[in-house]
Amino acid sequence: MVKEPPYRITSVILKQVEAIGRELGLLEFSGFKQGQVQLRRENKVRSIQSSLAIEGNTLSIDEVLTIFNGQKPAGPKKDILETENAVTVYKDLLIWDGLSKDSFLKAHNGLMNNLVADAGTWRKKGVAVYKGDQVSHMAPPAHRVESLMDNLFDYLKEDNGPWLIKACVFHYELEFIHPFSDGNGRMGRLWQQILLMRDEPLFEYVPVESIIKRYQAEYYETLRACDEAADATRFIEFSLEKILIALTEMPKRVSAKLGYEDRIAKAKKQFGQNKFSRKQYNDLFEISTATASRDLKMGVDHGILDKEGNKSTSRYWYR
Repeated sequence: MVKEPPYRITSVILKQVEAIGRELGLLEFSGFKQGQVQLRRENKVRSIQSSLAIEGNTLSIDEVLTIFNGQKPAGPKKDILETENAVTVYKDLLIWDGLSKDSFLKAHNGLMNNLVADAGTWRKKGVAVYKGDQVSHMAPPAHRVESLMDNLFDYLKEDNGPWLIKACVFHYELEFIHPFSDGNGRMGRLWQQILLMRDEPLFEYVPVESIIKRYQAEYYETLRACDEAADATRFIEFSLEKILIALTEMPKRVSAKLGYEDRIAKAKKQFGQNKFSRKQYNDLFEISTATASRDLKMGVDHGILDKEGNKSTSRYWYR
């Protein structure tokens, strides 16, 4: 029988899940097309750099991109090796099976290859997490790791709850169990994304790790607080909040990839036959005023739009 990890479904969590669903719908409406190679690559580079930076890696976004493109920048050898390993693992996220323990261990082997002697295997010794000179977390003894991880994967397979919540629970429980001698944090963040993609493929393009890095201190404090409470609820709320932030920041990134024709077509769906201003058009895409003015002028010139008024009083509508 599977032992369900301890957490509660709060009103906050329910509202966050609803908001995330709404943002995913808006992202699809924004004209986002899966398969955008440039955006996928950008997200992977951002995710790799952020996740490794949380662990102390010093390479910049540009240096990670250099490695992603098959070249080697100057920098600390360990940082470069960590990044090369991560690039290998992140390059094709679809090969990893979020419900497979074997796939999980293989991914850890890829991330930690030539960094630790026991890459891809459960730890054989006790481990403690330190904050300064103080022990902030004492992980379960090594002999319990395999059974605890078996139970965690059984929970993923058998629990009928939303994948959004299960992805966050898995992330927290992984950090609590600390199944590896090293690489637990980066594996928790990686596998959360793998599980989110199981729920919605669009998550391949959403750099949640970069938001976690932005709130790194809160991330560790939340893990500590959940440890003390023996309850993952607060970490679920934290994670869903950061996923929501990552999603709300996506339209600006996506709109930057859209061309004039895509924006004009999307605006037609939004405004229909109603009149609208340049500001309303600008706000829809979060683009520059100059780009909005250029789009609208081209729309008029191409016979797609009609216009009345001048400058700030101008109003547009679709023919």
